Amino acid sequence: MDVTTLEWTITILVTVGVLLFDVFVIARDPHEPSMKECAIALSVYVGAAVAFGVFILVHHGHDYGIQFYTGWLTEYSLSIDNLFVFIILMSALKVPRKYQQEALLVGIVLALVFRGIFIALGYALIENFSWIFYAFGAFLVYTAVKLVKSYGAHEDEHPEDNAIVAFTRRRMRVGESWHGLKLWYHENGVRFVSPMLIVIIALGVTDILFALDSIPAIFGITQEPYLVFTANVFALMGLRQLYFLLGGLLQKLVYLSLGLAFILAFIGVKLVLHALHENELPFINGGEHVAVWDIPSLFSLGVIIVTLVVTAVASLWKTSRDSAGDDHVPDHAVAPRDPADVDDTAGPDWR
Repeated sequence: MDVTTLEWTITILVTVGVLLFDVFVIARDPHEPSMKECAIALSVYVGAAVAFGVFILVHHGHDYGIQFYTGWLTEYSLSIDNLFVFIILMSALKVPRKYQQEALLVGIVLALVFRGIFIALGYALIENFSWIFYAFGAFLVYTAVKLVKSYGAHEDEHPEDNAIVAFTRRRMRVGESWHGLKLWYHENGVRFVSPMLIVIIALGVTDILFALDSIPAIFGITQEPYLVFTANVFALMGLRQLYFLLGGLLQKLVYLSLGLAFILAFIGVKLVLHALHENELPFINGGEHVAVWDIPSLFSLGVIIVTLVVTAVASLWKTSRDSAGDDHVPDHAVAPRDPADVDDTAGPDWR
């Protein structure tokens, strides 16, 4: 794929420009966005991704356009799964709703930085070690198996209690007051670390863990650095709005982890087949290429779209059926909820 310096420059400048716009707008007026605001912004980001894919189709060829759409959908799906963990973090760390936009934006910026680093490392490995596709494929299959085993366990996860966050809490004087993105403040002559710093550290650790899954997945779809980068950028843009727009709907996607497990396993198998097709390892077929099916991009796109549609429809059907069943529970069987238990500062009601 022949990408000009001008294309790279424009892409990076637009990405930085969008992030800077978000930073200055949110820093000036931290608030919980309205549904209308989220819907408009999300429509713009999704529309921009679709339009960019058309640009790739027209100027770089059909196959590269299909690779972009496939990579974008895969990364977007993995990013939505990331939102589950973000919701848990916001709730567990009791981030006030008006500051959640700022925290999410920092999380997205960190995700872009970490994914950029992993993209560079992944590309360097691919260029120098053809056998790395075997490792990437095996890792994705392993990740898929882990997702299946941990199915439905989002509620039991406690990412806010990881070792790095716990170490920070022990070593620093963490206050209880929130001051937006201001990470330190003074109170009665004592310097405190804002709890926002703990949130940012937790989000950063989460982003690194998700990058470990997403980067091998995207390299299983395309090895073009430009497409890998842009697919990740468009997948992360709009997640902040999606967080507030979907909020309570996210927990209804009960089969999302299973759908993602299937997608990751499929891409893992695709990577292994590609590695066999390009094989240079002497202990496999004498170092010669193995005549196996190299799964085409269009077929991969079809598999991913069908998987996502089936996952969404099945999830909504199950939650709707479960909700209908709950409606038949007698009133006396439901314990009344103490109003004192309601925490208005927590994130969207994901429980």
